[in-house]
Amino acid sequence: MKKEESHLIDHLTELRKRIIITLIIFLTTLIGAFIFVKDIYEYLVKDLDGKLALLGPGDILWIYMMLAAVVAVAVTIPVAAYQIWRFVKPALKKEEQRATLLFIPSLFFLFIGGISFGYFVLFPLVLSFLLNIAGDQFQTFFTAERYFQFMLQMTLPFGFLFEMPAVVMFLTKLGIVNPKTLVKGRKYAYFLLIVLSVLITPPDFLSDVLVIIPLLVLYEISTTLSNIVYRKSKSISTEAEAVSS
Repeated sequence: MKKEESHLIDHLTELRKRIIITLIIFLTTLIGAFIFVKDIYEYLVKDLDGKLALLGPGDILWIYMMLAAVVAVAVTIPVAAYQIWRFVKPALKKEEQRATLLFIPSLFFLFIGGISFGYFVLFPLVLSFLLNIAGDQFQTFFTAERYFQFMLQMTLPFGFLFEMPAVVMFLTKLGIVNPKTLVKGRKYAYFLLIVLSVLITPPDFLSDVLVIIPLLVLYEISTTLSNIVYRKSKSISTEAEAVSS
């Protein structure tokens, strides 16, 4: 009993260490990003006609903190993934350790790719569509808070959702999921993704469609990659059994 308690304490201590390291990296990056946040802001509003309005003195601080936090999250994601890998490393075989470690850099690039897709593709399309609906009947007036809330709504979720293929490959490599499970659960996954798309987008049909299609494609890509990883793992396992026998 004491031995089990000692193991539990060791695991909790190790987990606490990994969480602290991740938080330190996040806070350090947040402070660093805040130093350059004005340049980030100016880049994001460079294509706007005129300036954004502030309704209160605290609005600009909220916007700056939000932008700095997004940068901090992007940098912290691979660090957090590495800390998780270090935590579970003792339970993995050597080949699993090497294979799963390779997924970590892809998390960062997929996150950046997702945000870029949202910002350069979805955001301008949806914004243009909504402005066209308004037409000349209304005076267009953007507040900084509402504008960046809308931008965040159209970009940040895709940063996380675009990591689906890497996460699925990682879980397949560990044997937690397999392509058969993903295929059987496709209709439920589609339903959840559609609901998620409706929740994270503005209430218009175009936004829903523009978000739903990439998410469904991402799921199918994840299923295909899971199948590749699963077959490769099975092949390696069969070869290892043949050698040992």
